[in-house]
Amino acid sequence: MRGNGPAVTSCPTIIASDPLLASETESPVDALSDTRTLTAAIASGDSEAFARFFGAWFDWMRREAARTTARDEAFCLDVVQDSMMRVIRCLKPMSTDDDLRRWLRVVVRSCAYDRLRREARASRRERDTAGASTARHDADPEFDERLRWLERELQSIGNANARLLLMRYRFGLTLQQIGFALGLKPGAVDGRLRRLVSMLRRRAGDHRHE
Repeated sequence: MRGNGPAVTSCPTIIASDPLLASETESPVDALSDTRTLTAAIASGDSEAFARFFGAWFDWMRREAARTTARDEAFCLDVVQDSMMRVIRCLKPMSTDDDLRRWLRVVVRSCAYDRLRREARASRRERDTAGASTARHDADPEFDERLRWLERELQSIGNANARLLLMRYRFGLTLQQIGFALGLKPGAVDGRLRRLVSMLRRRAGDHRHE
């Protein structure tokens, strides 16, 4: 798949000459007056700063993943997860929102192409070992069905709820950190999470009895 996307690096640099990277002027974090302070805090390992960043940039990164891949919501959420992990590892202090946006676009595209390549390799392996793969799937078809069901449910609950679940259960942010990022009290965050988990458990029970 060489040539289908930008070269993948673990910590991409800003490509200032690419006109596509500077095409958007809107900022999802206008309320964050000091981008350098925010990005420097994330680079130093400040989880509060990362929570604030996550809440502000999640939707923008999801849209960028969708534009890059034209894939479904579940795939784009996976790309955002990969991108957020790279932010944690690689983000350096940035002077402006425009610098940050250009860097993030490279990150999202890089993670998207990485995931597409992994998917293509997995498909080739499955074709090469079709008999063994079929045997494994036949051994536990219920597990595959549960995974497909969970993907469908995550797509159906809406971006705001998916973001909340990712912040809590994928990145391990505290209720206080999530509340700070989303402008909610910790008790409100806890209540929403409890309702979401209860809803998913109830739907899972209904699904098993269908």
